[in-house]
Amino acid sequence: MLRIMRRGIVAFSAFTLFGLGLTGCALNRFEQREPWRNQAEEVCLAQKLVRPSEDIQPVKEIDGPGVCGMVHPFRVTRLAGGTVALKQRMTLACPIIPEVEAWLAGTVQPAAQIYFGQPVVEMNSGSYSCRGRNNQVGAKLSEHSFGNAVDVMSFRFADGYVVTVKGGWRGTEAEQGFLREVFLGACNHFTTVLAPGSNIYHYDHLHLDLARHDPRGLRRICKPLIKYESQLPPPGTPLSPIRKKPTWQPAPEPAPIDVEQDDPYGLSPTSARETGSKLARAPNPHPAPVQAYAPPPPHAPRPALAVEPRALPEPLPLSSPTWSSGPIY
Repeated sequence: MLRIMRRGIVAFSAFTLFGLGLTGCALNRFEQREPWRNQAEEVCLAQKLVRPSEDIQPVKEIDGPGVCGMVHPFRVTRLAGGTVALKQRMTLACPIIPEVEAWLAGTVQPAAQIYFGQPVVEMNSGSYSCRGRNNQVGAKLSEHSFGNAVDVMSFRFADGYVVTVKGGWRGTEAEQGFLREVFLGACNHFTTVLAPGSNIYHYDHLHLDLARHDPRGLRRICKPLIKYESQLPPPGTPLSPIRKKPTWQPAPEPAPIDVEQDDPYGLSPTSARETGSKLARAPNPHPAPVQAYAPPPPHAPRPALAVEPRALPEPLPLSSPTWSSGPIY
C-alpha cells in the first residue's frame, strides 16, 4: 500500500512540474518587467493625464501571471468624453489612454467628417491580454501583457455604418482614405503602429502601442510603408466632406488597388466587410474602344475579335512616412 501511495505521489509531482513548465513556456516566465513601465504609470498619474470618470475607472493592481500586469490599471468603457463607446471594455495602463484620446480627437473624428460627413460613435477594440507577441507560445511578451497596447478592428459611424479594418483597407475609396488617415495619424501618437500589410498577423486590425524600442524611447515603428497624401486640414481649420458617401455596390470589373510589395495579401484582395458584400471597385472611366472589323466570308473561319487592353484605375496617391521598420509586436 505504501509503495502504491509513493508511486501516486511521484506521478502527481511529475505532472505538476510538467504543467508548471508548460505555463512557464507560455508566459515566458523568465522575462522581467522593465522598470520604465512602472515609472511611466507613476508619471502619468502625477501629471493627472487621466482623470477618473464614470467611463474611466481605476481598478485594483494586476500582478501576474508572471510579469504581466500593471500597477495602476483603468477600466475604460467610453472615450472622448463619453461620445465614443467601446464595443468591449478595455483595461489599460495610464500612459496609453491620453494618446488614444488625442488620436481620436485629432485624427479619427476629423477623418470621419471628411470622408463620411459624420462622427465615429463606437470602436471595436482589444486591450489587456497576458500573452506572447502574435499569440506565439514562448515569444517575447506582447505590449498587451502590460496594458500598453490597443488593437482596433472596426469603427461604427453615427448612421450605423461600420468600417472594418479587414474589409475597408482595400474597400471603397472612402473606406481606404479614412483608414489610411487614421493609420498615419496614429504614427504621431504611438511608438508602434501595425496595419494590414505589416505581417500576416495584422491583416484585420490596427495595432497601437507605446513600447520602447531604444533606451530613450525615441525610435518608432510604423508599418507598412504606404504612399498616401493626407487630406486632413491643419488643426483649427473648418472641416467639410470632400467625398460623397459611396453607394455600397460592387463594381462590374474589380481591379487591384494600392498593392504594396510587402503585403502578402496584396495580390489577392479577397477580404470582405462584416456585411458580407464584395469589395467595391471603381469602374474604368475610359474604356478602350473595340476595333472595327469586317465579317468573314460564310465558309471562312471566324477570326478572334481584336480588343485593345483596358487601362487599370490609377492607385491612390502615395507619400512614405518617415518611421523606421523593425521587429513585429
